[in-house]
Amino acid sequence: MGENEMNRTTAADRWRAVAAATGPADRTAAEAGLRLAYRTAGLAEPERVLWADSPLAAVTLVRSLGDRGRSVREEVRTRPWAEERRRLHDALGPAGWAAHWQATGARLWDQTRSLADRIRAGVTEAAGADGVRGGETGAAGADAVRRGAAGADRVRGGTAEAAGADAVRAGGADHVGIGAAGVRMLLLDAVLGQHDAAWLAAFDGRGDRLAGLAAVAEHAGWWWPYENAVVVCERPVELHRDEAGRLDRGDGPALAFPDGFALHAWRGMAVPAEFLAGLADLTPERIRTEENAELRRVMLEYYGYDRYLAASGARHEHSDETGVLWRIELADDEDVVMVEVVNSTPEPDGTHRTYWLRVPPTTRTAREGVAWTFGLRPEVYEPLVQT
Repeated sequence: MGENEMNRTTAADRWRAVAAATGPADRTAAEAGLRLAYRTAGLAEPERVLWADSPLAAVTLVRSLGDRGRSVREEVRTRPWAEERRRLHDALGPAGWAAHWQATGARLWDQTRSLADRIRAGVTEAAGADGVRGGETGAAGADAVRRGAAGADRVRGGTAEAAGADAVRAGGADHVGIGAAGVRMLLLDAVLGQHDAAWLAAFDGRGDRLAGLAAVAEHAGWWWPYENAVVVCERPVELHRDEAGRLDRGDGPALAFPDGFALHAWRGMAVPAEFLAGLADLTPERIRTEENAELRRVMLEYYGYDRYLAASGARHEHSDETGVLWRIELADDEDVVMVEVVNSTPEPDGTHRTYWLRVPPTTRTAREGVAWTFGLRPEVYEPLVQT
């Protein structure tokens, strides 16, 4: 391995650790970094720096700051980012840039992008038009907003401390239920901090223009730069992934922030917190009655396919190239018939998901059952790719 390739690998590994970092932010270092980013962009340093315990609390706090001024994300992040990318691309050439990206940022891109997308979705859901309820965030999301003032109470800088806390408290429900469109607009103002790790890995060691952005990313979470104020988010306190890098936890939140805002997931699929809480008490009957095929698949993965078949007294009735037909005879109800199918598209870790599709009790073959799920007769069901 050449020296350049070793340096790129080292940078990618270092920024991978930054992207996955949990625990309290280094507020002093992060604030020094964001002030450097402002100066580098030719802007006056912000008058106030306020802290929030999660992206959800940060959106609530930003909404409450009527005197924050316009967003300066373009000057602080977007413009220098684009110009540094252009400079590096010109220096390395198209082939050289492609190779450099593959050895650095590309290694982190999918995971950081998907995680950021999940956080945005969770924040939008929790702080949307219907207020904070249900979905991924559930009660934790409501608690996060109610504790938004706690984050503002800990801001630095004299009067900003009281002003920020009072603004959040005064905002009340008006600032919780601002509407999904409004939340999405505020999220566009955010710099992603540690979740910008992919691009920062590509620029690592290539100049000092992005040093401020890098310093914030190394020591804090997302942040919102405005003319007169900056809102900075704490990092998560928990992050759980599977071997493929997907959010994954069966007994609690896969991603959690200090104020309780959290995302729940099973092998990358978003699931409600209440759903995970019920997995420990699963029964074959509960699995059979679940109407959502994705949630039923999660239940079966958690419960175990072999265990489910044995516990439910399922009988193998038919199999062909489309799947396996199973029948569970019930003394006081109609038979439960399901087709076991395997998704031909592999997961990121190379495995293939197994699904169980509930079909009518009159079904006699696997093909007939799969065709029924598409609204087709078995004789005309000829999939180009079996999923």
